[in-house]
Amino acid sequence: MKSIERLPYCVGLTGGIGSGKTTAANLFQHLGVPVYIADDEAKKLIDTDPNIRENILLHFGSESYTSQGLNRPFMAREVFSNPEKLKVLNSLTHPAVKEHFKNWITAQKALFVIKEAAILFEAGTYNDCDFVISIVAPENIRIERVQKRSDLSVEEIKSRIARQWADKQRIQLSDYVVLNDGKHSLIKQILHIYEDIIRRTNPGSRPIYH
Repeated sequence: MKSIERLPYCVGLTGGIGSGKTTAANLFQHLGVPVYIADDEAKKLIDTDPNIRENILLHFGSESYTSQGLNRPFMAREVFSNPEKLKVLNSLTHPAVKEHFKNWITAQKALFVIKEAAILFEAGTYNDCDFVISIVAPENIRIERVQKRSDLSVEEIKSRIARQWADKQRIQLSDYVVLNDGKHSLIKQILHIYEDIIRRTNPGSRPIYH
């Protein structure tokens, strides 16, 4: 008889650029929760998946790839100033990431997993999550954080913020909201959410797959 297993709950974790979602994801990982970083996996797939490569070359030309993989400086110039081109790029990568995540989650044995994704709402993939956590922070703090880790100008950072959902929009569709402003303890907030998700999830009620 074929064994029956239960699919872990999927908890989406999102937030705008500089909000601190990666730090929050790391805290969940320290608590023993498997974490899937969608943006990192997308980058790997863009470099290694022949179908994605073929389609990106078709839409963006020979400059889009180098011998090392995606030509990221070129693609950044192409898509971050052109919403339509960004939409095309996302349409070429999201199906592969979705399939990759599906295979990943079926291999996890935890009660729930974290799926960290910058555009969880924008891409509509929040609909595949059982719960959603949004990390929010004041814009000035977000800008400072991004400046410290990149060479983006303030104008470029603000431009990227403007293309993402506003915190107010995320909050309306989130089960949990974490304020990462440097004043409220991020660790305490994550621990509270972790404990609440454990309380709310009942392994006996989870749909099964074969």
